[in-house]
Amino acid sequence: MPAEVTVTGFGVRTAFGTGADALRRGVFAGVPAFAPTTRFDTGPYRTPMAAAAPDGIGAVRDWALRHALADSGAEALDHAGLGPGTEAAVLMGVAGDHTSVTRYWRPSPGAAVRGDTPLSDAVPARLTESLCTGLGLKGPRLTFSNACVASAAAIIHGCRLIASGRTDVAICAGGYLVEEETFGKFDSGRALSRDGAVRPFSADRTGLLLGDGVAVVVLESAEHARRRGAQALASVLGWGTATDAHHIAQPHPEGAGLARAARQAARLAGDPDGATIGYVNAHGTGTKYNDGAETRGLRAAFPEHIESIPVSSTKSTTGHLLEAAGVVEFVITLLALTDGVLPPTAGFTRPDPECDLDHVPNRPRHTDLRRALTVNAAFGGANTALLLERP
Repeated sequence: MPAEVTVTGFGVRTAFGTGADALRRGVFAGVPAFAPTTRFDTGPYRTPMAAAAPDGIGAVRDWALRHALADSGAEALDHAGLGPGTEAAVLMGVAGDHTSVTRYWRPSPGAAVRGDTPLSDAVPARLTESLCTGLGLKGPRLTFSNACVASAAAIIHGCRLIASGRTDVAICAGGYLVEEETFGKFDSGRALSRDGAVRPFSADRTGLLLGDGVAVVVLESAEHARRRGAQALASVLGWGTATDAHHIAQPHPEGAGLARAARQAARLAGDPDGATIGYVNAHGTGTKYNDGAETRGLRAAFPEHIESIPVSSTKSTTGHLLEAAGVVEFVITLLALTDGVLPPTAGFTRPDPECDLDHVPNRPRHTDLRRALTVNAAFGGANTALLLERP
């Protein structure tokens, strides 16, 4: 029989601050973190807005992301009751070049110009190695750079390693800090919200905004956690991945890949129809194409039950965290289970006939929640789904 996968610890940082209480004050209260960013000159762009933290994870440099990951990793290990010397698989989702193109190609204070920066510094596995070394972790490590599903893919791989008995502990992480190179790309693609607000699933939505996000979660086999007396915060009952390869940037119009990933997760959890799912944390970017396709994908995945399942987007408060979206939203979904509170879709104005589900508009909802699904999607048609259950 596959080993049961449990969550025993986490550490998280967003524009709201550090830890679970910061998420409760922001995400679960439906208070967006968007403000004009001062990290770079936003004059050339359509909007100055982002959910960028004003404190220590603010200055965007390689060391800043390393520092934020190290802090979140230490918090996660402490939460789980683990320490240096732990034998664990370490799996991380980050950008393909985590130093950012602007640092590599353009002179800036404390950064080298092209030709002086060793190419190896830009290899994403450097961050994973740094996290392992800084936390004194031993074991295999792997880095995922498949865009907005990167850290969700890291969690899924960790679940597979534990379920198959190849490891007892998996440390899964992801990080993204708002910086100009990616900001400029999304701006040039007309993906950023024109009015400084993100309104997923609303008829008048105009796009996404970027946000800071760093999180680390500790997964363990249930038996390993029991042997050392650790408390299980939740079980990961199911996971799924699927690629539809419809378009380099646009999702499949019917959400075909997302539907397959969600069904895989539900089948693995012994609930192929989704009858026991009480909440879905949607990818919900607030863009025209994503939200309609995602709605249709969820309808295709669970046609008999989706009408009664609340589906909200927490990107309406945190912004889009890119490679970190999966792991931060995993933590948010975990908190929804443990607190019995559904995070709202903030900024919701009027329904879109294409997005006709229960989107928990503007206010949190208290409920007796037992199981929840979190889904993510990425450019190129990559999709992931993770199904959690509270103890």
